[in-house]
Amino acid sequence: MLVEMDGFGVNEGIIVMAATNRVDILDPAILRPGRFDRKVAVGRPDVKGREEILKVHTKNKPLGSDVNLRRVAQTTAGFTGADLENLLNEAAILAAKDNRVFLKQDDIKKAFVKVGIGAEKKSRVISEKEKRITAFHEAGHAILFHVLPDVGPVYSVSIIPTGSAGGYTMPLPEKDEMFNTKGKMLQDITVSLGGRVAEEEVFDDITTGASQDIKQATATARSMITKYGMSENLGLVAYDSDSDEVFIGRDWGHTKSYSENVAAAIDEEVRQMIEKCHDQAKQIILEHSYVLHECAKQLMEKEKLSRAEFEAIFEQEAQMTGTAPEVSGDI
Repeated sequence: MLVEMDGFGVNEGIIVMAATNRVDILDPAILRPGRFDRKVAVGRPDVKGREEILKVHTKNKPLGSDVNLRRVAQTTAGFTGADLENLLNEAAILAAKDNRVFLKQDDIKKAFVKVGIGAEKKSRVISEKEKRITAFHEAGHAILFHVLPDVGPVYSVSIIPTGSAGGYTMPLPEKDEMFNTKGKMLQDITVSLGGRVAEEEVFDDITTGASQDIKQATATARSMITKYGMSENLGLVAYDSDSDEVFIGRDWGHTKSYSENVAAAIDEEVRQMIEKCHDQAKQIILEHSYVLHECAKQLMEKEKLSRAEFEAIFEQEAQMTGTAPEVSGDI
């Protein structure tokens, strides 16, 4: 094939195209001029692109009068075309279960949670103690999503188990971000630690429920330091330039390109960054103690809170304290 592409065969009028998710591991021989020498990056669609994709996938799906595809496009930042197709297929299944031949906006909202978080396991039996721990854990996350400016707002908070998780707090990205900032990444770490902080403050004990949160926070902090040069102490140096995913036997013999002293400095920097974010999370949650307890109480009663129900708790707190309520944006 490569010989034919080089022009040693009769191939006039033929254009060869290929697609890959891992252009970084392709053999340079097939990328040289005369072969696959033109690369076109196809990223995730923006809000206009998502709306057009939604129109394509709803051609054969009757829509109710309340369905607003523009609205759906605005609330699905980061979704690919395949994600959007899956979203509408899940919504169609929900409509069929309800013996309807058309989709409602509520079907799409429920499908959004299922696609983003996973199917809810309402049949799973959990104790009152576990429900209470999960309620405070998720309330901790939700408060930080709401208060911190670059990570919210909250779309839904639930203590209904999904997958291996006891509950979830689902944010609603409202903008298509091309890149992350240091401030945004620090807020991501802070939010990840909200569940653990809530457990510490309410129960004076901790559980294993925050393990994935801690893993995520650690990975973000390490990337900030080793990949993006966001450490003043370690400077503008990429320490993980060779730490890409091992694929098809590549880099099996990979070794660190820095000394043990630098490795220790990186570990210490990660620890300090996470500790600062933990302290910030603790401060914010203690400032909104009423929201923490009231949110957990309502989750125990209802199992799930919508954005409106959650933000109403902040409004109640503002009325009690005489302060302006926190506002995290429009939906």
